[in-house]
Amino acid sequence: MPLKLIVANKAYSSWSLRPWILLAHFKIPFEDVVIPLDQPDTGENILKYAPSGKCPSLQDGRISVWESLAIMEYVAEQYPEKAIWPRAKAARAHARSLAAEMHAGFAALRQACPTNFRREPKAIPLSDEVRADAARIEAAWAHARETFGKAGPFLFGRFSAADAMFAPVVNRFHAYDVPVSNTTRAYMDAIMALPAWKAWIADAEAEPWRIERYEAV
Repeated sequence: MPLKLIVANKAYSSWSLRPWILLAHFKIPFEDVVIPLDQPDTGENILKYAPSGKCPSLQDGRISVWESLAIMEYVAEQYPEKAIWPRAKAARAHARSLAAEMHAGFAALRQACPTNFRREPKAIPLSDEVRADAARIEAAWAHARETFGKAGPFLFGRFSAADAMFAPVVNRFHAYDVPVSNTTRAYMDAIMALPAWKAWIADAEAEPWRIERYEAV
């Protein structure tokens, strides 16, 4: 029985993208179930899969895993041959640290630039707090690439869970036309060229649901 990944709207759910792009990129068989947000039965339907009442969650038979980072760790355990995390000890520790920082931080960027994978790129005024978040992310990406990423275009050379964690930030930088360095743009282009990324975008564009608070920014 394949894994089942429960996700919210692909147009808006940054957290859902993270495990989805990981599973898709590594060609791990899974079925995705989309539960649209802001519907009368949204909360009830999500609670069928996750006690947190949030997406995403992963179902593996009777096992339920929720929160993007926990899902990635579970997948890494189940598929050790896939190198979900970098193989080298130092790189793996660094990748996990960056993933945890992303999971817990960058609130200003999240609030000012809501995820919308259908948004046409257009700049908005950015506060000092948002610019500080963006600067930290750019510095983190550059350091990872310089220290561990020489073998390929991603943070640790080959695509890993760390890249999956930051994939929604790539969309935010792109969709809100955030000024970035050429090095950052090259990394963003590498993420956006992935077949898994393009498949997610195509699904997002095909969705019939529209939520005004995400479309209005």
